[in-house]
Amino acid sequence: MSSGRCLCGSVRYEIAGELAQPIACHCTQCARTSGNFAAMAACRSEDLRLLASSTLSWYRSSDDVERGFCSRCGGNLFWKAAPGIETFVAAGTLDRPTGLRLVKHIFVGSKSDFYDLTDGLPQEQDG
Repeated sequence: MSSGRCLCGSVRYEIAGELAQPIACHCTQCARTSGNFAAMAACRSEDLRLLASSTLSWYRSSDDVERGFCSRCGGNLFWKAAPGIETFVAAGTLDRPTGLRLVKHIFVGSKSDFYDLTDGLPQEQDG
């Protein structure tokens, strides 16, 4: 079981099932919501249980993607494709230890110019 929360703790969650190893997304939407690239780990949406969610807001950032964030502290928590069976959880919101390791970078073709990718992990130009 994994658990996590936003910065202020107003949104708290548990994940009953398996959590995939995180990917680093370098798309412009993730950069604008997180301030940099976003490390996200996928779980089955039905395995994600919200323990507290009074400040959870969802924003439709494109025709088929919704992003969940805390309206109090601004914490970037989730994104999911609609329709879809997976929810991606921002890895930095997970309680430690996570036991996870970053496995690849996606959308590196749109990454910002202020950093380099030198960790040797696989890179995909698109998602």
